[in-house]
Amino acid sequence: MNERLAGKVVLITGGANGLDGQLMGFGGAFARTAAREGASVVITDVDEKNGQLTASQIEDSGSKALFARLDVTKSAEWQAAILVAQDAYGRLDVLVNNAGILAAFDVEHTSEEDWERVLAVHATGAFLGTKYVAPVMRQTGGGSIVNISSIAAMVGNPSSTAYATAKGAIRSFTKSAAIQLAGDGIRVNSLHPGFADTPFTVDSLGDPAVLKRRLSGIPMGRLATAQEVANAILFLASDESSYVTGAELVVDGGCLAQ
Repeated sequence: MNERLAGKVVLITGGANGLDGQLMGFGGAFARTAAREGASVVITDVDEKNGQLTASQIEDSGSKALFARLDVTKSAEWQAAILVAQDAYGRLDVLVNNAGILAAFDVEHTSEEDWERVLAVHATGAFLGTKYVAPVMRQTGGGSIVNISSIAAMVGNPSSTAYATAKGAIRSFTKSAAIQLAGDGIRVNSLHPGFADTPFTVDSLGDPAVLKRRLSGIPMGRLATAQEVANAILFLASDESSYVTGAELVVDGGCLAQ
């Protein structure tokens, strides 16, 4: 079997939600996918319990994985997590900036604290991750950075103002980083999922009436699975996308085609 990430070291933020038998998030699903495809995986999150369990389950399956605590808004924790990856595996080839939080409020009901926190986790997190992995990737001839944005970065959002703004910042940041790092062989792309069935959306889509309304706006008529999004991350992480940088990959069941 040809493993698409064989020999690569992958660091994923927000990857604790990858427990076997439970509803997975994008980060957790990709951690398992990367491991199956031959990568050594570094799972990071502020959720230490589930992050360690996810890494242990991957290890038990015969793949390489470890957990490192990481608050993506803090430079020192980024530097420490990257050192963990280097000490364990000697290099770092792929970064997936996936960590995220939600504040589902319109403009007038979004507090300054919510605004700043959501932008810090999404936008500042992607910035700091890119800033600190770039020198490490440069040492080994390049790498791939995948920033998880959203279709909310591309259209107006009726409620989650800070979230949509943060995802828009990631979209723009990705393009600047891509052109700045292209000469070093470091590719930077953004992924834009639509509505998906993950722990992140359980509360917002748990109401049958809300779910019905969402599904009516999706041409394919269903939510994405975390695995479908993980498959798209895999393409951008692997050498199959070796000439792709600064791009936006939409995985939304046709929402934005309307």
